[in-house]
Amino acid sequence: MSVSAEDLRALGEARHPDPFAVLGPHRRADGNTALRVFMPGAAAIAAVSAVDAGGDETGTGRQFAELQRADDSDLFEGVIPGECAEAYLLQVRWQAGGVTLLEDPYRFPPLLGETDLWLLAEGTHRRPWQALGAHPVVVQGVAGTRFAVWAPNATRVSVVGDFNHWDGRRFPMRLRRDCGVWEIFLPEVAAGERYKFELRSGDGSVLPQKADPYAQQAELRPATASIVAAPLEGRPGRGAITGLPRATVHGTPLSIYEVHAGSWRRHDDAAQPFLSWDELADSLLPYVADLGFTHLELLPVTEHPFDGSWGYQPIGLYAPTARHGDPAALRRFVARAHAMGLGVLLDWVPAHFPADAHGLARFDGSALYEHEDPREGYHPDWNTLIYNLGRREVRNFLIGSALHWLGSFGFDGLRIDAVASMLYRDYSRKPGQWSPNVHGGRENLEAIAFLRELNAVIAVEHPHALLIAEESTAFPGVTRSVAEGGLGFHLKWNMGWMNDTLRYMARDPVHRSHHHDELTFGLMYAWSERFVLPLSHDEVVHGKRSLIGRMPGDDWQRHANLRAYYAFMSGHPGRKLLFMGGEFAQWREWDHDHALDWALLAEPRHAGMQRLVRDLNALYRSRASLHARDDDPGGFEWVDPEARGHSVFAFLRHGLAHDESMLVVCNLTPTVHQGWRIGVPHPGRWREVLNTDSIHYGGSDQGTPLGGAEAEAWPAQGRPWSLALTLPPLATVFLERQP
Repeated sequence: MSVSAEDLRALGEARHPDPFAVLGPHRRADGNTALRVFMPGAAAIAAVSAVDAGGDETGTGRQFAELQRADDSDLFEGVIPGECAEAYLLQVRWQAGGVTLLEDPYRFPPLLGETDLWLLAEGTHRRPWQALGAHPVVVQGVAGTRFAVWAPNATRVSVVGDFNHWDGRRFPMRLRRDCGVWEIFLPEVAAGERYKFELRSGDGSVLPQKADPYAQQAELRPATASIVAAPLEGRPGRGAITGLPRATVHGTPLSIYEVHAGSWRRHDDAAQPFLSWDELADSLLPYVADLGFTHLELLPVTEHPFDGSWGYQPIGLYAPTARHGDPAALRRFVARAHAMGLGVLLDWVPAHFPADAHGLARFDGSALYEHEDPREGYHPDWNTLIYNLGRREVRNFLIGSALHWLGSFGFDGLRIDAVASMLYRDYSRKPGQWSPNVHGGRENLEAIAFLRELNAVIAVEHPHALLIAEESTAFPGVTRSVAEGGLGFHLKWNMGWMNDTLRYMARDPVHRSHHHDELTFGLMYAWSERFVLPLSHDEVVHGKRSLIGRMPGDDWQRHANLRAYYAFMSGHPGRKLLFMGGEFAQWREWDHDHALDWALLAEPRHAGMQRLVRDLNALYRSRASLHARDDDPGGFEWVDPEARGHSVFAFLRHGLAHDESMLVVCNLTPTVHQGWRIGVPHPGRWREVLNTDSIHYGGSDQGTPLGGAEAEAWPAQGRPWSLALTLPPLATVFLERQP
């Protein structure tokens, strides 16, 4: 026996730290090659000529050597001519019967280059998913898959899968010691194969088999294996190429339809209820385009084990969920959206991850991706783990994920989830449950640095990508550039506006006059950041009721209130976001296990609500006065913010041209106001361009006679001209000056 007893025991117990030092071909002093193969389940192994092997899998070609079993172990060894070291195959006769011709993984050299390893160690690799993970490649004319995984504290890592009966003794990997990456090339393993990594920790224990952190495809839950993904061919289409407007911060309209792909529509099949990406492209995309939204925003579609997390507890940050098909199907979906002029945004979750045994938790037996200290590494709200953003490899993992979705699939931007929870070390924690930063403060300095790095890198790699923060505090500079000391986001969700205005709209109109500021307060800080006004999925779950369910009054009044509210939002400074179902006033709360209540569209008021949303989007997009100066205080002007006793709100939105103005008047009581005088900046006729009380939307069809009014030289609210209007009940009216 040419190997030591300890090597033999270590191989048999799957704990050898350097299997390539023992296995495969090793040149001898006499010029020949010692060949060693560890193959549990084999009865006999021979090395045969790769050149002369026959066409069937048994390979009846010229035999170089019959390998001998070493001491009744699963190690076989022999000697082959030196010149044959790169031209042999293994002919394996199995104890269970049958003969198979196999390539030897241990005859192939390392495939990861020094540059890749250096960038991974430094944490600056801009395409880490191309270095790590599973990649079908051809090496020395042999097709197979290259596997690589970062696990610096493991003492042994093996690739396991159907191809080796999930046996961790087979295919232990080579450690590239300079950066803690393990790699191996497995011949004949092709795209579509299931696999995981089996790791032995520093204390010698074998961990639960782990999914690949960099896997680009995964099994459908409840199965948890990674899948070798076929390479995505070509490059994804870009929004800018298809003529899609660059909706960033430069006065272009941005109206977002937020969607949970798993419950927009569903199949009746309980085993597979989810629509495929191609089915969603056929149905969802034309629907969103017809309603006039500029963008579709998908709740997280990164792979996640639990449907009830809605994707916000992801395991596979590089893999599209298998619920809707393979990665190529998702890329087709995005490309078809671009062809329709729709942008596609992805909800992306870098704040935390679940503690499932097959995921990132204690990946190599240590707190590798998370913090060791639960005061930093455990999230009490969601029972999840928090990324250690002070570690460069973890930052690289996350930034690489963001670049992957933007670059590999062509997404037009990312909505970053739970930013507030990242910014503060005491977020949702009681005294004693958190530790201060190095300066004694509550700010999470590592997270702040990470967000700046993330946004700065994306600005270089994908300058057209839109970056939106879900951030619910008054943290300064969220939408200020990194160069100016900000976090570098383009937009931020305006949670304060959403909370205040929904609270106001839920009140009985008789009480609204006492809470007038709930609708006006948002204008006190509307230009402190660049905002999105979000009526999101979070507002229609967990007992909060649906949007229409929050409105007071009888059925007619509830619809009227919601119509007036949607129009108020359309007129208010800020980009717009509406969660699916809100566009036709779904009564029940959103349930991720059920499709939307599409039958409601047969009822006139619900169909009218949908028509209103379509018309509001069209008006918002077509009138520069409603979007061109969203970030400019000069683009907004109160006309009468103090009509408290009547719960009337009137304001002007101004465009870039001198006389490009839109008058928005909201009457949020059920009383019709005749002859209500409103001051305007210009003479001439002001035409009613939208009235939420129109019969077309299900209203009572009240309004100013002849669809508008002539401005009179009658000063009002400090303006030299004014209009005498009829204000319909529980309604919002838009008027603009006719040329």
